[in-house]
Amino acid sequence: MMKISFLPARLKHRLSFGMMLFLAVTIGAGLSSCNSQKKLAKKKAEQELAEKTAKAKADLMAILSDDGKMTLEEKEFKLAAVKRMNLDNQEIKDLIVQAEEKLNRERAALEKKKEEDRLQREKEAREREMRESGPYRNINQALDAVGNASDISTANMKIREALMNFAGDDVPVLILISKEGEESDYDKPTTIRKYLEFLKDQKKSPNKVLNAVYDANGKIKELELIKK
Repeated sequence: MMKISFLPARLKHRLSFGMMLFLAVTIGAGLSSCNSQKKLAKKKAEQELAEKTAKAKADLMAILSDDGKMTLEEKEFKLAAVKRMNLDNQEIKDLIVQAEEKLNRERAALEKKKEEDRLQREKEAREREMRESGPYRNINQALDAVGNASDISTANMKIREALMNFAGDDVPVLILISKEGEESDYDKPTTIRKYLEFLKDQKKSPNKVLNAVYDANGKIKELELIKK
């Protein structure tokens, strides 16, 4: 009777030990799997950071080495994208500072060029207004009409019309090249007929009237030009 009553207790003990062993193995496997996942996640994060850092450096170097192939807007977009990465990397931070300094210089140069272009346009507009409304408006228009003629026949007609403003075909024409104080430097003298033929051949009118001398009949007997 004692032997029979002892066997269930022993069996119960073995079952309890087996269960504990199973639980220990299961927990250990779970911890091992968890550690592996953490290592993989860490490795993936490090790889992504390395890739982001490499791209940021490449974009910044592209900005710093650009010689005009990219527009200012394109470079500003690249720089903004790098800054949004918020990389805690000293080399990247230093490159960002250098890129910002370069873009600031380019931006200032662009603004200066825009201002220079604006002033030039205003100057040309004032000069055009003076030519069109000044005392030599008619003669400037006559010269321009010859240079802008669409064909030879039209140019010849405009030459005949222009010559009506002059005392003759041999009226001297002086073209001012430069002036310093009282010293004036002129191109080789020509006549109005030769000058008008020159405009016809060149198909443009590069000069404007600086001064004109009239005779008693109101015809031009001497013409002085200057580059537009």
